[in-house]
Amino acid sequence: MSNPPDPAPPRPADGALTDLTALPDLASRAFGGGVVAANDEFFAAADNLVDPLPPTFSPRTFAAKGQVYDGWETRRRREPGSDHAIVRLGLPGVVRLLVVDTSFFTGNYPPFAAVDGCAVDGYPGPDELAGARWVPLLDRSPLAGDSRNVFPVDVPHHVTHVRLTIFPDGGVARLRVHGDVVPDPRLLPNVLDLAATEHGGRVQACSDRFYGAPQNLLAPGPARVMGEGWETARRRDDGNDWVLVRLGVPGVAQFVDLDTSHFKGNAPGRATLRAADERHGDLDDPAAWFPLLPETRLRPDTRHRFPVDAPRAATHVRLDIFPDGGMARLRVTGRIDAADRDALVARWRRTRPPTAGSGGG
Repeated sequence: MSNPPDPAPPRPADGALTDLTALPDLASRAFGGGVVAANDEFFAAADNLVDPLPPTFSPRTFAAKGQVYDGWETRRRREPGSDHAIVRLGLPGVVRLLVVDTSFFTGNYPPFAAVDGCAVDGYPGPDELAGARWVPLLDRSPLAGDSRNVFPVDVPHHVTHVRLTIFPDGGVARLRVHGDVVPDPRLLPNVLDLAATEHGGRVQACSDRFYGAPQNLLAPGPARVMGEGWETARRRDDGNDWVLVRLGVPGVAQFVDLDTSHFKGNAPGRATLRAADERHGDLDDPAAWFPLLPETRLRPDTRHRFPVDAPRAATHVRLDIFPDGGMARLRVTGRIDAADRDALVARWRRTRPPTAGSGGG
């Protein structure tokens, strides 16, 4: 038998995920992001900006308009001006980090770029977005070619759309918009996956992420391959691996799903799941944690669902796997009570830009 898990997760200094690129890419197609409009896509489509996969390049691959690029590329301007693309975020939120990736664009990258954001309800089209109130997220800044240009953002408002402007023209492979998810509480059902990224769930710390990012556990939909899950290195000691998740929506868990799909010779042998409510106790206090799932055997390549016998309100869960291995998904299905929903509404209003508006269907 393995050693029992530590009664409480370590402090943030031990295993914390402080890299802003670990935050969800709010613009990613994987979360439903898309390009609403672009003024020019002569050489390559703006839709490539939100592709969740890394950009690629095959030299001497020519189509009717020239070398094929995996990115957005506009024609050479012969008059003053700039080019732009508007992206609908798949997940509305507060932007913390922008990555303007010019990979493989060498003599044809834009020398400068700027990014603005706006918050508009509903599903606005290009005309409505043209009249929206845009807030600067990144002032006009220099870019390097064939590089991941990284820019921290310090704007406290959540946005639903971003506009990338390049000066004067050129190619950008990807636009990454990392940030904190702020879901519209008016659109949340009473029973939902409390831990899901799309509802604001976030991995705060983990023991190991050698083969796969732990945030993958909270991604939408089933994992298609092993690489879309969380996998640790092989342990050669008596310990075990774990991940700490801050629930996007505080609530009372009713069912938990531990999914080992695609993990066959490397699935964990067993797992436990515990929860805590930081509003009523210190996460570093072992007494603050209570069990959702006792130590339970897991099967390889299997979607496990377990009922929660003694549900209580929680803000965090900790998954311990024994001794190591890979998990595809973690789901914490539960309900929100009226007080927690009111708190979500207050947070949403607090981060909403003062000039935010509504869009058409």
